[in-house]
Amino acid sequence: MGNFIFEEINLMCIYNTGSRTGLIEALNEMRGHLEPDETELRELTDSALGKLQAMSDAEFAELELFPDFDE
Repeated sequence: MGNFIFEEINLMCIYNTGSRTGLIEALNEMRGHLEPDETELRELTDSALGKLQAMSDAEFAELELFPDFDE
């Protein structure tokens, strides 16, 4: 289910709207504001978006989206 990496989880926590489709929309909107030199964040966002789009709403509901900024 997703196999999200630590950085993707933290990114999703920041933009989480409570639903998979809402999070996808929020990440797409944020991605549109990235500068050309923000390639690492763009790649991270694209990776998270791909995994979110491939999962179901039920699978999304099982995710524990709590940031862990200490790692």
